[in-house]
Amino acid sequence: MGKYRSSSRIRTAPKTDGPHAIWRGIGCFMMLLIPAISIAAGFETIKYGVNNDWPFPYQLMGTPSLPDLFYKSDGLMIVFGPILAVKNFYAIATASIIFMIFLGGIISLVYALVYRFTGPDRYGPTDAPPPKIKTKKYSR
Repeated sequence: MGKYRSSSRIRTAPKTDGPHAIWRGIGCFMMLLIPAISIAAGFETIKYGVNNDWPFPYQLMGTPSLPDLFYKSDGLMIVFGPILAVKNFYAIATASIIFMIFLGGIISLVYALVYRFTGPDRYGPTDAPPPKIKTKKYSR
């Protein structure tokens, strides 16, 4: 037995680090929802643009082509064959990526604003108080 330690131990609940379980569920849901919305928005945007004669780069239009190795392999054609049926696949993929970046940025901005107003205090109980310094305005 130590000099400064009592013989009885006080049991405390272990402190859990990390976000609440509901936030993990929302994050998982958003990882599925944002790409789905982006792909649908990209598809509809390209379809609307083609119907209204928007100028798209010709490299992004038309059906995609795969390397010769893909056509020789049955396994690769099973995986990548459905892509060949999608007209303007490269334009849809590009628009989808742009929508994903845009939606992710908006959601991050909204989350930051909400966290700023509802989050924890800037200084915790163990932090030193901010310094109270009054500075003079110097003029030359």
